[in-house]
Amino acid sequence: MKVAVITGSSRGIGKDIAKVFARQGYAVIICYNKSKECAENLCDEIVKNGGNAISTKLDVTNVDEIKNMLSYTVKCFGHIDVVVNNAGIAHKALLIDEDESTISNIVDTNLKGTINVTKYALPYLLENGKGKIINISSIWGVEGASCEAVYSASKAGIIGFTRSIAKEYAYNNITANCICPGVVDTDMNKNLSKQELDDLVESIPQKRMLKGEEIGNLALFLAEQTGDYITGQSIVIDGGFLL
Repeated sequence: MKVAVITGSSRGIGKDIAKVFARQGYAVIICYNKSKECAENLCDEIVKNGGNAISTKLDVTNVDEIKNMLSYTVKCFGHIDVVVNNAGIAHKALLIDEDESTISNIVDTNLKGTINVTKYALPYLLENGKGKIINISSIWGVEGASCEAVYSASKAGIIGFTRSIAKEYAYNNITANCICPGVVDTDMNKNLSKQELDDLVESIPQKRMLKGEEIGNLALFLAEQTGDYITGQSIVIDGGFLL
């Protein structure tokens, strides 16, 4: 049985990714920071449908929690095949109005969290003789967003980091790729008015928002044998938004 660690997977995009992997027969590790009940409910749903899942607390800014999560995963399933670095936070504000704590929190969670989870997962992947690292960036890491300068910088950093580790570990049968989603239909957009949502959808050539399941399907493609010769890539999935 293949094993996939998915950070930030109790809700939103991560939840959809976990469901896709579970349906494909992966044992999935549902990592949550604050949404314990959501993570447990997701695990129950996966198990009820015949899959394998465990949930565990993980603050990606805490190295001890990262180490504990990984060792717990190996204790339960024996190995790790795939790491999906999905945990992240966003904050909209003019850069001049951002305070130091918010800047640090965004960078520590999005970029440093991805770096550290990867760093401490690598020994397990090397021991396994192969592995797949899939990092979730954003179209704003490709093309910066106004009023999201720090978020955009953190997501751009993930792209550069992905390319670097792809080079470092290609010889070890470890691939590293980055998914850059466009406008996703998640709870993060629920605070927008109907008019704002309509205007947003109108700006997308395909005239609809991206579904989390579609991100999960792309991640699965990269995780399976179909992605064995793909590494160091940043794949934009945005319905043509950046065209």
